Amino acid sequence: MPLPIPPPVLVVLFAAAMWQIAERLPFGGFAFAGQRPLAALVLLAGLMLMAAAAWTMFRARTTVNPLRPERASRLVTDGVFAFSRNPIYLGDALILLALALGFGNAISFLLLPLFVAVLGRWQIRPEEQALERLFGSAYRDYCARVRRWL
Repeated sequence: MPLPIPPPVLVVLFAAAMWQIAERLPFGGFAFAGQRPLAALVLLAGLMLMAAAAWTMFRARTTVNPLRPERASRLVTDGVFAFSRNPIYLGDALILLALALGFGNAISFLLLPLFVAVLGRWQIRPEEQALERLFGSAYRDYCARVRRWL
């Protein structure tokens, strides 16, 4: 069963939770030299990865809508998809990592594995099932060559 909300909304909810943790918890805070530039660099990497993935899917003329994977018209395996089966979700995770760094509260990092687990269970698995139904052995071969995340 897929997520009842789009993955970008899930990212916003997790980002809001991280912000609230940083604002309200009296413990777990940290600061170090270069913290903000590092957070900005990780954020930029996440956004660039997502843009590259979206561009690759656009060039392939297939859907980027995560709520409708059954509408995929082509199995995309080139570009960033040659390194990760889910580069957009990896970009989402990088954005959350950047926010956890930027907000400066160590407890926020605990939300990252939860985000990955929720996304994996209720978004990625249904997508994978839809893609396997659509593309069969070509998708299974792709899964054997390329990892889900990295």
